[in-house]
Amino acid sequence: MKEHEHATKTSTPLKHHHPLIWYVKWGSSLILVLGMIFTSNNVYPLNLYFHFIGIAGWLAVGVAWNDRALIIVNAVALAIFANGLVAYFIKGG
Repeated sequence: MKEHEHATKTSTPLKHHHPLIWYVKWGSSLILVLGMIFTSNNVYPLNLYFHFIGIAGWLAVGVAWNDRALIIVNAVALAIFANGLVAYFIKGG
């Protein structure tokens, strides 16, 4: 660590380095929070749509950052939510 750097400094890319990814990250986070609110209030299947979109955004962020943990967690979560949406449509929604 360089002398002028602080130990508490974030290691994620900053807004001015990757402005589009910064907006995707925060937009996806907001969408996920809304999905959680819908889930806690049993608003089905709207909660699945919000989670799917939010997770897809975070998967894009993980790919842009080349962060394997984010890629794996969000790829698995995306498959789980896709499975839920397909099951909803197969049952005739």
